[in-house]
Amino acid sequence: MRSVWRGAVSFGLVSIGVKLYAATEDHDIRFNQVHTADGGRIRYRRVCSIDGEEVEYAEIAKGYELPDGQLVVLTDEDFEDLPLVTRREIEVLQFVDADEIDPIHFEKTYYLEPDPAATRPYVLLREALESAGRVAITKIAVRQRESLAALRVRDGVMVLHTMRWPDEIRRPDFAFLDEDVAVRPQELQMAEALIGSMTGGFDPSEFTDGYRAALAALLEAKQSGGEVHPLPQTADSGAAVVDLMSALRRSVEAARGSAAAEEPPVRRAPAEKPAPAKKPAPAGKAAPAGKAAPAGKAAPVEKAGARRTAAVADEKPAAKAPARRTARKATATERTAAATKATADGQPAKRARRTA
Repeated sequence: MRSVWRGAVSFGLVSIGVKLYAATEDHDIRFNQVHTADGGRIRYRRVCSIDGEEVEYAEIAKGYELPDGQLVVLTDEDFEDLPLVTRREIEVLQFVDADEIDPIHFEKTYYLEPDPAATRPYVLLREALESAGRVAITKIAVRQRESLAALRVRDGVMVLHTMRWPDEIRRPDFAFLDEDVAVRPQELQMAEALIGSMTGGFDPSEFTDGYRAALAALLEAKQSGGEVHPLPQTADSGAAVVDLMSALRRSVEAARGSAAAEEPPVRRAPAEKPAPAKKPAPAGKAAPAGKAAPAGKAAPVEKAGARRTAAVADEKPAAKAPARRTARKATATERTAAATKATADGQPAKRARRTA
């Protein structure tokens, strides 16, 4: 446990250093308000009613509205100047019987733990209270609020119950209190008999919170049935910066992708067009043997991007036929030239033809 207050119990001339601990805790199943659509938490902001701006907690003061409508503003410095005599002291005012205190006055309950150096006076006061059967009425100031408190002993530890002031207890004002309602003796007797039959010792462990148990069972059943949702991730101030940088990065990448898509394709050097086949040389003018080779350039090796050249080549599939005919005519011309040369040398034409 963590102490919520530290001071001393002032008992006559004796001062007992103690620490205050909350003696009770809530076991209620707490829920958060969430958005039905996506499970997001519903948050409330401190907004000024005049300018509509959100106000930081450090800029908030306490205001008291007067009956005439005017406002008195008090800051933390104003509260620091207020005299709280019992700021760090539990002042014992008197001792009373426990039966004299109506439980309606009790507000919160705390355990008192002695400081190491104050254990002996602490035990002394504890034994004195138990022996006398009394409860000490004290004053204490917790969180800038002064309260009455009842100091008693429970299980060897001193327990402090803060109490409300008398003017904080409402007076019941109901109409039936002024009516004269008659109760028959038989009815009263039966009611007393019922009370007697249900009378017993008080054992808190025999009682359970049925609603909380049913609610816990409902939550467990939904969890077992898979009716759960992932907790929505909300970005704080630091995460917002990260998300902003991520969004900017994605925007830059998207812009680069758009620019690359709109950029015209890179133009490659056009492939060489097929050289047209040369006409056959007339008789008597033999074409050199090496001149027939250009006809073979009609079908160059296709490269990436040279689709237009391939299309042109596909449109003229018979480009090689003239080249072959030209080669055959060139051979006949060569034969004629060889025969003419053989005649000039004095060889018979028939032999020249055989030689050719």
